[in-house]
Amino acid sequence: MRRRFKQAVVGPLVLAATAAVIPLVTAAPVVADSVVVGGFPVDVSQSPWTVALSSRDRFGGTRAGQFCGGVAVDRTTVLTAAHCLGEEVMGGPPEQVRDLKVIAGRTDLLSDQGEEISVREAKVNPGYDMASNSGDFAVVKLAEPLPQSAVIGLAAAGDPAYTPGTGATVYGWGDTTGAGDYPRHLRAARVHVLPDKTCRKAYPGGPDGTYRSASMLCAGEAAGGPDACQGDSGGPLVANGRLIGLVSWGNGCGRAGSPGVYTRMSEVAHALGRSA
Repeated sequence: MRRRFKQAVVGPLVLAATAAVIPLVTAAPVVADSVVVGGFPVDVSQSPWTVALSSRDRFGGTRAGQFCGGVAVDRTTVLTAAHCLGEEVMGGPPEQVRDLKVIAGRTDLLSDQGEEISVREAKVNPGYDMASNSGDFAVVKLAEPLPQSAVIGLAAAGDPAYTPGTGATVYGWGDTTGAGDYPRHLRAARVHVLPDKTCRKAYPGGPDGTYRSASMLCAGEAAGGPDACQGDSGGPLVANGRLIGLVSWGNGCGRAGSPGVYTRMSEVAHALGRSA
């Protein structure tokens, strides 16, 4: 089965991060494969730090140019997945995408709610490894600050939010069925943090990917069910009021034995030299 990134579907084209290109943005290389499967609608006021990455020039205006998710970790800094800003997705370096913006404070992508903020700078983690998917994060700096109320803290190493069995919520505008059904409205899904041994068993290496507990965690349900999907890449996984992961990759959406894999926030905090 092809390994998939969880980006978003924009227009007639799907983008993944390290596999073949598909007409959607989700969890496969070169395409975004991330929508909240088995989830429910939420208002952005319930997760004001959840933002959308947008480029109408690149992805069209059907969904306001949304192609990935992101999360505000301070007033001028958004984290997203590194594969979202790869040249396979962006068509070149992100600095060449003239209308790259972050949409904040918006539930319905096509409404005039919230604001669209220009990106001042976008940097992909230099340690990102496309072969293993480890280090899958990028830092986006905003041209204008967000309100402090729209910021969420990162869970540090050792935080009980990483404990297996902990309830968590993932947010995004991605595919809601795994069949290319992309909503205009923000959605969320409740999942559980899974043990590393479960994730290593699901992704021991090979075409489905390699799970590395130092830089990744996985979440979902053992029997399958709620999950991120195409179009959700870079979006937040939150537990106990703190950010524990970014939607990264997985084998399909909501499948039994194939949980969603997330970039572990304690490693991101370490790489950025910051505490939660």
